[in-house]
Amino acid sequence: MLYDVQARRMISDDRFRTFAKEADSYRLAHGTVPAPAVEEAEIELRLCRDADDPALERLAALAERPLPFGRLVVALVNGKLVAALPLTGGHALTDPFSRTAHLLRLLELRVEQLRQPAPRRGALRLHRRHA
Repeated sequence: MLYDVQARRMISDDRFRTFAKEADSYRLAHGTVPAPAVEEAEIELRLCRDADDPALERLAALAERPLPFGRLVVALVNGKLVAALPLTGGHALTDPFSRTAHLLRLLELRVEQLRQPAPRRGALRLHRRHA
């Protein structure tokens, strides 16, 4: 068992040295380290609309689940509907061809917000004076 741990450590150290050499040679050749690519996307969360029905049916078919009854909170990325979560609870529908893991928590939070009753702000209390 001890030899297995030592062998793995030697392999990982060797890989680290290889990557470090490749990084050094890249820096020498290009003069700088490239910035990581950042995907910019416009994300919209909202309640579903009648116009979303075809996209929701597509998501249900891709997930091999029936389309949930009732209202859903949907997530759109650059205008494309890629995920939905029912307000009444249940499983999320997601597009398996899009990255949606980061959207699921946002959808859950929005559903929680919509389920909670809104606090009454500035409500006036009526007092009756008895004469």
